[in-house]
Amino acid sequence: MPIQVPMSDELRSAVGTPSRATLLESSPRSRVWRVELRGGDRVIVKQSAGGGGAGAKADEDARYAREVAALRLAARATGAGGPAVAPALLATDPASRVMVLEHLDDLGAAVDDWMPAYAETLARLHALTGPADTGTLPAWSGPTAADADSFLALAKALDVTVPPGLPNELADLIDRLDPAPHHALLHGDPCPGNDLRTAEGLRFIDFEQASLGNGLVELAYFRIGFPTCWCAMSVTGTPLTEVEDIYRSTWRGLTGTDVPGDLADACAGWLIRGDALVQRAERESTDHLARIPAEDFAWGYVSARERLLHRLNAVAALTRSHDPLHTLAHLSNTLATRLLTRWPTLRPLPTHGERPWF
Repeated sequence: MPIQVPMSDELRSAVGTPSRATLLESSPRSRVWRVELRGGDRVIVKQSAGGGGAGAKADEDARYAREVAALRLAARATGAGGPAVAPALLATDPASRVMVLEHLDDLGAAVDDWMPAYAETLARLHALTGPADTGTLPAWSGPTAADADSFLALAKALDVTVPPGLPNELADLIDRLDPAPHHALLHGDPCPGNDLRTAEGLRFIDFEQASLGNGLVELAYFRIGFPTCWCAMSVTGTPLTEVEDIYRSTWRGLTGTDVPGDLADACAGWLIRGDALVQRAERESTDHLARIPAEDFAWGYVSARERLLHRLNAVAALTRSHDPLHTLAHLSNTLATRLLTRWPTLRPLPTHGERPWF
């Protein structure tokens, strides 16, 4: 029986002939195979796929081009003589939206503490690009005025008074989060499962949402609970301080500058985004913050209200002495108290030590 993997004659000529292929679990937006080649080498074959509906092909093409571009930028890490931050891109077939990638053996839970390597590799990834790379990837998409309006409406729906200065404070926040001055190579979804722990170090995979922007919006994942991930987690205390210090010192060592921007702004940006409460397939579909008073919807093993509660507490703590966001700090604290008063069984997020292994 022929090997059912979409490798054209050109790809086979470039990397070898498959002798066995195993279809791996992946998102609905892609198909991924582990392929054993004649001679014993292994590769990963990934094909961008669509979820159906109008514009599906254009979306597939865009995601494919985005991931290929990001992987080529990520390859600069080894070109500069440093450790890799992603698998090598071995060959591409744009007509079929297929890429062939280096196969990596994941050590998984055999690595005791996953976060230091994650933080270091994230900083190295972010530091690979600069202003000259403008246009190679889309700019990061930040929160909008509609997100701010939805957040303010949520407070009112929960009978929390909105301070008169908060709308202007959020408008200024959105302006400060403009990605235009920043050119870090952002992964787009740096979640557990998209990081592989290999014998040579940590590698990120699945760059189909990559963009250029401020690296702080992904460093914020530690404080804000991994907002684009089904497996939301809490990192606090000394582990949080250590990983943020690793990120900042790695960035400084590579660029000679301090990380630009404000981590409090990055966390606040994630707080007001209702789409960060649901999986990618459900984003840009409805006002998810407006659903919170009436229903608690799950994503993975954490509910939307539990995600929101964690983010409110994180932002309240981080912005307590932060002049540009002091009104948001007060409202976040009040909203967190209101959520627990109405729904006292809300659970804290699992700790980073409880992260799932794939």
